[in-house]
Amino acid sequence: MSAAVCGLAAGPAAAQQTFPDRPIRLVVPFAAGGSTDIVARIIAAKMSEILKQQVIVENRAGAGGNAGAAAVARAAPDGYTVLMGTVATHAINPALYTKMPYDPVKDFAPVSLLVNVPNVIVVHPSLNVKSVAELIALLKANPDKYDYASSGIGTPLHLSGALFESMAGVKMQHVPYKGAGPALLDVVAGQVKIMFDNLPSSIGQIRKGGVIGLAVTTKERSPAAPDMPTVSESGLPGYETYSWNAIFAPAGTPQAYIDILAKAGAQAVADPAVKARLADLSAVAVGSTPAELAAHVKAELAKWGPVVKASGASVTE
Repeated sequence: MSAAVCGLAAGPAAAQQTFPDRPIRLVVPFAAGGSTDIVARIIAAKMSEILKQQVIVENRAGAGGNAGAAAVARAAPDGYTVLMGTVATHAINPALYTKMPYDPVKDFAPVSLLVNVPNVIVVHPSLNVKSVAELIALLKANPDKYDYASSGIGTPLHLSGALFESMAGVKMQHVPYKGAGPALLDVVAGQVKIMFDNLPSSIGQIRKGGVIGLAVTTKERSPAAPDMPTVSESGLPGYETYSWNAIFAPAGTPQAYIDILAKAGAQAVADPAVKARLADLSAVAVGSTPAELAAHVKAELAKWGPVVKASGASVTE
């Protein structure tokens, strides 16, 4: 009996020492080629080296990220199926969709916040504004006259605009597109004068002069555009929005496995070569603990819920 008890006690420790002993599936809940997919593949390659097991990226798009997230929520909590979650899957969609296939808190175990991606306010040069303060003054003098483009109804970019309207006390007309690419093309062409975009999407046109980058939306300036001020410092104190990517496991995944994955994720984004590749995408490496990611999700849910409600955006699926 003594030997049997010792064997049982050693079981969890032994399991921890052997995890992972087969490939891990990292589900990206969006199509291949997008920013989340690109970030996931960069990080997955390095995590594969660190864990000495392949981390395989699997794209499972649909319902604004809900399809892939729900698949992971229902997966076995064994550490071998994890999600590359985003501000959409874990902060915006719960308020946007009338029926959610998962609970962003109860159905997931937070692993690590890996990167933050700044958004940016861009305008067509013909608008003749050079700062956020000048844009606010123009919009206040001309309520409802100007349009702003985004990547679609209820997307983080749409809601970045809605938050801007609310905090600045201005009113614009929202023009949703089927993706950031088509939206930016129309802004460059002058069809729409204003856009809230991910910095990686717009940085090329900003550098070429196709659009003017007024400000990034994070608390601090972006290393990819150090001369561009933040929204908060240039006319709208307290404004902050950004996209982010984080790993989540199904609820019930052993904490020992969570800790192993979190450590590998943090080491991956801290690697100099990985950091350089992420910086090229204007992504800022983070690498948080599970507890820090849990606190981040809680804060993001509290922030975006009222913004979604105020915007009037709703999706029934």
